[in-house]
Amino acid sequence: MNVKRITPVLYVKEIEPCVKFWVERAGFQVTAEVPDGDKLAFASLQKGSVELMYQTFASQEKEKPGYSTQFSGPTFLFIEVDDLDELMIAMKGVPVELPERTTFYGSRETGYRDPGGHVILFAEFKNAPKQ
Repeated sequence: MNVKRITPVLYVKEIEPCVKFWVERAGFQVTAEVPDGDKLAFASLQKGSVELMYQTFASQEKEKPGYSTQFSGPTFLFIEVDDLDELMIAMKGVPVELPERTTFYGSRETGYRDPGGHVILFAEFKNAPKQ
């Protein structure tokens, strides 16, 4: 199993100021936005091979009530791998934070908690070529 990318998911109360900062100050481009009413619930930004994701506490709360308030301090990592089955075998015995799922954006995902308390979501995109 090769790790292909690690993308931090940073939880915030409001995404728009963060997007503005990265776009205007650092030259990032917005690659995805998910609206929630007149605000953003999620945004992904990229510059070259560097990617950042932001999600609001409120949108996470809608997905899994009570979850975001439990973990308002630690970082959440999204790690793309080329073989999720191999990763899941390697993680056997580690408590699952997010059961395996297939997302609307085309990945199979599952999540675990590392010993430091951080939630790590591993994702495999089937349409991407394996390296």
